Amino acid sequence: MQKSRGRSRGSQQDLAAQIGAILIDVGIHPSSVNVEITETIAMADPQRSGLALSKLKALGVHISIDDFGTGYSSLSRLQGFPVDTLQIDRTFISKIDINSETSEIVRIIIMLAHNLGLKVVAEGAETAEQVSVLKQLKCEFVQGYFFARPGDHAAAHALLMSNYTAAAPPFPTAVV
Repeated sequence: MQKSRGRSRGSQQDLAAQIGAILIDVGIHPSSVNVEITETIAMADPQRSGLALSKLKALGVHISIDDFGTGYSSLSRLQGFPVDTLQIDRTFISKIDINSETSEIVRIIIMLAHNLGLKVVAEGAETAEQVSVLKQLKCEFVQGYFFARPGDHAAAHALLMSNYTAAAPPFPTAVV
């Protein structure tokens, strides 16, 4: 029997069960998986989203709120979601080094996340200046074109291997 992996609103009820079955099928530990839900979707039906996220969290996966700051978030609702990470939308990051108001908004989001025990991902960093500001603001993770352009699995593998080779210490040699 084929498993249903539909995307209808009704399938949210068994989303955790579907993901759990997939993880077992492919042999991936849940703690190595990060499920992202956009802020707009999470806040559109907070009761249903909260239930689905709680079930996912019980599996052991990590949960991120994506595009934070672009939807209609309610901080009281955010407090009730079992999330691990807030991802700051690129619309803020693109102006962080040229607009003091935007920089202040990002600083406050990072501070809020840290005070709630959450990690932060800044999306869309394209310049060294943006990365520098994010480091100063103690943002844990930064992603964007500054590091790499999107690519297929072969490009991702090559990127990972080049960074691994550059960072890996040389193997010790044995004296015989």
